[in-house]
Amino acid sequence: MLSFAYPWLLLLVLLPLLWWRRRRTDADQVAAPSIPVGHWLTNLPGVSRSGNARSRWQKLLLLAAWVLLVVALARPQYIGEDVNLPVTGRDLLLAVDISPSMEEEDMIVGQRQVNRLTAVKDVLDEFIKRREGDRLGLLLFGTQPYIQAPLSFDHETIRTLLQEAQLGMAGRATAIGDAIGLAVKRLRDRPQDQRVLILLTDGANTAGEVSPDKAAEIAAAAGVRIYTIGIGAEAMLQRGFLGTRKVNPSRDLDEDLLKRIASQTGGQYFRARSTPELESIYNTIDKLEPIELEGKQYRPTTDLFYWPAGIAIALLLIGQLLSHVRRREIPGVSHG
Repeated sequence: MLSFAYPWLLLLVLLPLLWWRRRRTDADQVAAPSIPVGHWLTNLPGVSRSGNARSRWQKLLLLAAWVLLVVALARPQYIGEDVNLPVTGRDLLLAVDISPSMEEEDMIVGQRQVNRLTAVKDVLDEFIKRREGDRLGLLLFGTQPYIQAPLSFDHETIRTLLQEAQLGMAGRATAIGDAIGLAVKRLRDRPQDQRVLILLTDGANTAGEVSPDKAAEIAAAAGVRIYTIGIGAEAMLQRGFLGTRKVNPSRDLDEDLLKRIASQTGGQYFRARSTPELESIYNTIDKLEPIELEGKQYRPTTDLFYWPAGIAIALLLIGQLLSHVRRREIPGVSHG
C-alpha cells in the first residue's frame, strides 16, 4: 500500500498555479510587446526579453520536476503486509563458575576429554543460539562476580565473550552468594515474573560477603527465579605411582546448597555428570522457560522518495541541456 509520511506537503503542488495567476494579472495591467530573444528591439525599454525563449516543453519539464520534488518531500512509502514479530517475556542471566576447579578434565566433547569449562562453553553456545528473541546476559564468577555481558539481544557478542572466558580470571575461590546478589541487582528492574538466573558451578561457596542462603532470600523477594546446575563427574580413574585408583572429582560440590537456592526461588536443581546430561539440562530449561510470543505485529515500510527526487533532477538537467542547445541554434541578428 502506497502512503505518504507528510501528505500535507502535497499542497505545494499548487504554488506554480498561484504564481501563474498572479503573473497573468500583472501582465494584464502592463501590456508590453514581446520580442524573440536575439532581436535588436529587445534592448528598448518596456520590451519583454522572454518572448518564446521558454517554450511549452520547457514549461512542462519544469512543472513535472516541481510536482516530482513535492512528491519526494511528502516522502512516499510502501507499507507491506503485517508481519508477526516474535517477542519474548524472558530476561535470562547465565552465571558460570570460572574458578580453577573448573579445569578438571572429566567431560567428553567430540570424543575427546576436555575440562568442565570447555564443555560448558560448547553446550551454552547451542543454548544461546536457541534463545532467539530472548534478552540474555553473561555473569562470570570466582572469588568476585562480574558482568561479562549485560542483558542484550546481541547473542553473537555474548557467545564470543563466553568463548573468551578463561579459568581463574575472577580469582581462585567461589563466591556463589555474591554472584546471586549481583544477578539480582541486574534483574530486579526487569518486569515481574520475567527474571531468570541459571547458575552453574562445580563447588561450594568459599568466598564472598553475602551467604548463598541470604542471597537466595533476596532473590526470592525480588521475584528472581534461579535454576542451579552442579557440574562434574561422580567417578573417574586417576593414575598414580601406585597404579590407577577411582576418585570422585565432584567431592567439593555442595548439592544441598544448590537445591535450597533453587527451591527457595521457585527454580529447579539439576545435576550434570557428563556433557550429554548438561545438554539435556539446558534443553529442559528451554521447555521450562519457553520463548513467549505475544503476537506483536509490525508493517515493514520502504521509503520511495528517492525515485521522484531522482527523476525530477534528471528532468531539470535535461531541460538545462536542451535550453543550452536551443540558445546556440538561434541565429545572430546584426544591428544596422
